[in-house]
Amino acid sequence: MSSPRYPVHGAGLGLRRALMGPLADSSADNLPDFLEIAPENWIPIGGALRRRFDQFAERYPLVCHGLSLSLGGPAPLDFAMLAEVRDFLRQYKVRCYSEHLSYCSDDGHLYDLMPIPFTEEAVKHVAGRIRQVQDFLGQRIAVEHVSYYAAPQQEMAEIDFINAVIREADCDLHLDVNNIWVNSINHRYDPHEFLRALPAERIIYCHVAGHYDEADDLKVDTHGTAVIDPVWALLAEACERVPGMPVLLERDFNFPPLAELLAELDHVRAIQAAAGKVSLAG
Repeated sequence: MSSPRYPVHGAGLGLRRALMGPLADSSADNLPDFLEIAPENWIPIGGALRRRFDQFAERYPLVCHGLSLSLGGPAPLDFAMLAEVRDFLRQYKVRCYSEHLSYCSDDGHLYDLMPIPFTEEAVKHVAGRIRQVQDFLGQRIAVEHVSYYAAPQQEMAEIDFINAVIREADCDLHLDVNNIWVNSINHRYDPHEFLRALPAERIIYCHVAGHYDEADDLKVDTHGTAVIDPVWALLAEACERVPGMPVLLERDFNFPPLAELLAELDHVRAIQAAAGKVSLAG
C-alpha cells in the first residue's frame, strides 16, 4: 500500500514494450513494486497490445510521466490532449501524473526536451500553465527538473528557477538524481548542494538512471546504461533526506537481461532500506 505521503512505494521500473514479455514471463520474487508509463504512448493503442497493457495495469500500481505537454512552450496548452490524459488517468486509477519542466513544441513537436530560460518572466509563464493543467485535471501534478546542455537567457540559477516555479505553481516535484549529476558536471556545480536546496516536502518520487560519458566534462542523459556509483551515492543521500521516497529505475534502450535490471532494482531497495534505518536512528 502507498502511504498518504507518496502515491506508490518501493522500487519501480519504466514499462517499455521490450520489457513486457520478460516481465510477464518472469516468476522472480523481486519484480517491480510499480510501473511508470508515458500516457501518450498508450492512449492511442488498441487491440492485442492494449489488452496486454491492461494485464499489467491490473497487476501493478501505475504512475504516469508525460512527454509532450510542453509546459514551458509558447504555444497554447493542448487541452484536447489533456482531456485524453485525464480520462486515461481515471480509467487506470493512475496514482500520480508528472511532466517535464521544459518545452518540446511550437507549431509542431521538436522531439526533444528543450531548456526553459531561467528568468522571472519564464517562472510566471510556466507556473501559470501548471496551475491551468492542475485545474483542468482536478489534481496536483509534479514537474521533473530536466537535463540540459545550454542555458539561454540565464538570469537566475537553475535551482532558484526550479524552486520558484514549484512555489508559484503550488505543484509537486519529481526528483531525478541522474539529471542532477549530469547537469552538475556539464554546468559545474555541486550536486549535493543542489539536492539539499530542493524542497524535500514536495518530492513525490524519484528517477535514477544511467548516462553516456561523452567527455570528462560532458555527460549525456540517455537512460541506456547501468547506473554509476556517484549517482547511486546521490540517490542514497536523497533517500536519507526524503525517507520512504519511491524510486524508479529508468531504462529506455540497450536493455540487458531482466535479471540485471532486477539486480539494479534490488540495489535501489537496499539503498532505501539503509536510508530507513538511518532515519529511525535519527
